[in-house]
Amino acid sequence: MTVLDTRALGRATLARQLLLDRADLPVLDAVAHLGGLQAQEPQEPFVGLWSRLRAFAPGELSDLLVERRVVRTHLMRRTVHLVTADDVLAWRSRHDAMLRQKVLGVYRAELNGVDLDELASAGREALADGEPRTMAELTRAVADRWPDTPPRALGEMLIAALVPMAQVPPRGLWRTKGGVRNLPLTTWLGREIAPLSPAGSDPVGQTLVRRYLAAFGPAATADLRAWSGLAGLPAAVAAVRGELVAFRDERGRELLDLPDAPRPDPDTPAPVRFLPAFDNAILGYQDRGRIIDDAHRGLSVAGERVVLLDGRVAATWTVQDDTVTVTPLRRLSPAERTAVTEEGGALSAFLSDQDGERVRIAPR
Repeated sequence: MTVLDTRALGRATLARQLLLDRADLPVLDAVAHLGGLQAQEPQEPFVGLWSRLRAFAPGELSDLLVERRVVRTHLMRRTVHLVTADDVLAWRSRHDAMLRQKVLGVYRAELNGVDLDELASAGREALADGEPRTMAELTRAVADRWPDTPPRALGEMLIAALVPMAQVPPRGLWRTKGGVRNLPLTTWLGREIAPLSPAGSDPVGQTLVRRYLAAFGPAATADLRAWSGLAGLPAAVAAVRGELVAFRDERGRELLDLPDAPRPDPDTPAPVRFLPAFDNAILGYQDRGRIIDDAHRGLSVAGERVVLLDGRVAATWTVQDDTVTVTPLRRLSPAERTAVTEEGGALSAFLSDQDGERVRIAPR
């Protein structure tokens, strides 16, 4: 079985994530290809798409949110993702049990004695008038039935698990501040969520396997689990295994992939790329070594924005007053400093509506 080293896997990840060459895809197609973008920080997906698409205009993503073709919702790993309306309607039921267990993992003691079906019914009743509500407003509407339960526990269970929700605009629009206001997905989208398939069949799970590999492969089943948060996908993997090819990584793990998906030559040049906080190019794996050194792994869960050099995390970046400041994690060569300055200047121009290219590289 062919062994793919770390560099080969890194180049494959860059290609699948549209980070090796910017793509000419429409924004909606890019969101679909990526399987959604992690989006708990509402402005970060705009940088993620700018780094992946040629001539990306942020208003296009805002329009998709307003037009209800893309939504912000809790999905993979119980984190807020930006996903297409079609995908969330097809995938949400498959995530229901996981989302419930994730919330219980935090609030099990607080929710002891709460009938979750009754709580879901109360939440839907409170939202039946079609008015978006904050978590505080929703919990106040149901709290009289569970006066001894902390409101936060009730709200998290309702919004992240029991009632599939959309975070409605202006939340998530370009350069627009707006608190989280929730509305049931079926109300917001005007369509029903696909029901869970009968026991013994898992067509959605099989779709998730294929879609994950298209955007993240080659990858191990542990990586698939880390991305989705779903533990029950072995049957789906087994069902599609005949369609896939297999490799090994340098640790001996089996890696699965779509046969015709891009696996570039490891020596393919990789351009500088600026990634937003919590980018799935890093968080979409259990083994993140293909793109980030173990010494810097903590950056990926701390919300640090990172810079890729030669396909690996080599710096962090921040922005203030339209100036992009890059803090290297290692010494940069003169050529690397030039490349970082050029790409950082382009990012500064994007963030400032072309008002200038202000970039600073902090001393190492």
